[in-house]
Amino acid sequence: MMKYAMLWLGGIFLTCASAAELSDREYSLQVLDRVARPVMRSLAEGKLREEMPLGPGEESRRDYTHLEAFGRTLSGIAPWLALGEEDSAEGKLRAQYADWAVKAMGNATDPQSPDRMNFSRGGQPLVDAAFLSLALLRAPKQLWEPLTTVQREHLIHCLRETRPIKPGENNWLLFSALVEAALWKFSDQVEMARIERALEKHEEWYVGDGTYGDGPQYHWDYYNSFVIQPALIAVLEVCREKKSPLAAALPKILARAQRYAEVQERLISPEGTFPVIGRSSSYRFGAFQTLSLMALRRELPASVPPAAARGAMIAVVRRMIEAPGTFDENGWLRVGVVGNQPAVREKYISTGSLYLCLNGLLHLGLAADDPFWTAPAQAWTQKRLWAGENVPADHAH
Repeated sequence: MMKYAMLWLGGIFLTCASAAELSDREYSLQVLDRVARPVMRSLAEGKLREEMPLGPGEESRRDYTHLEAFGRTLSGIAPWLALGEEDSAEGKLRAQYADWAVKAMGNATDPQSPDRMNFSRGGQPLVDAAFLSLALLRAPKQLWEPLTTVQREHLIHCLRETRPIKPGENNWLLFSALVEAALWKFSDQVEMARIERALEKHEEWYVGDGTYGDGPQYHWDYYNSFVIQPALIAVLEVCREKKSPLAAALPKILARAQRYAEVQERLISPEGTFPVIGRSSSYRFGAFQTLSLMALRRELPASVPPAAARGAMIAVVRRMIEAPGTFDENGWLRVGVVGNQPAVREKYISTGSLYLCLNGLLHLGLAADDPFWTAPAQAWTQKRLWAGENVPADHAH
């Protein structure tokens, strides 16, 4: 008996064959919509604070969780929004999200809005103002240009509110740099010392073979992908646009990101699992942001065919997103790696934090007719190796 799934596109449910029979792009789009919809719709309606839940033990994060949800969701869906409108079900869905995004930006930054977010109290706002900045850099035509003069003033004011927050001597330096990069691009106001220090320290913390330490000490976790590599690239691209000499480092940074993406692809098992190591594991497939970003940029290393990267990432997303307990009864994400696993929650995690997972879907910013999507399915490295195929050896770079 044929099983059917409901695919939400353009405001209507389309009856489709079971998820296993959807194309990889259709499936990825379904995941993006399922995860992002509660955040974007609620904030566009000015109801995020009212509707988004906090899990057990998360009350202390109430002052931060809404900006976390917004910044992280928007940075993940921004490359897809940047494709613009088109006359298709997907194009109409993008138009809906683009409309929500502009309304959400207004509600998040308007002093009179019930959903006006905290950009200054405590340290956490710096983190998620940075993710919001990353979203702006990824889709300026959809997220900046449609704003009114007043909305732009509110947004710039909110970003500047984070400046008194002192970042730690770790990946947080890049949060300050991302905020300054956005201020530089969109207002010509920049404190260059924050960008220079972040770049200088991360060069110092590079440990080799495509990997940075998160501060002076190396940590076994996925912060190279959650933050470090994507942020370095985004900041340096603004430096290049502004003709700063700092941009000379970009080719080197990209080469390191390629190697890190190569390693990430090799971490994915034939079954679509990967080693869950280090903190923030509840960010789920956001752990593969760097691999997804290099696919989006069409800069995957030669050893990673785009179709193989596609298959590997889809396999991971399926294992995580389809696990029972991943969503609550109203469609909000719950803490966990595979389903609901409260024991993995660190003290800084709340519902809003979990939406960083959408940064593992950056490759949806590639058009539907891109070879990444249209090339025939291809096994990824570990699937080939464990099937007995004669795969060339890997080497450090």
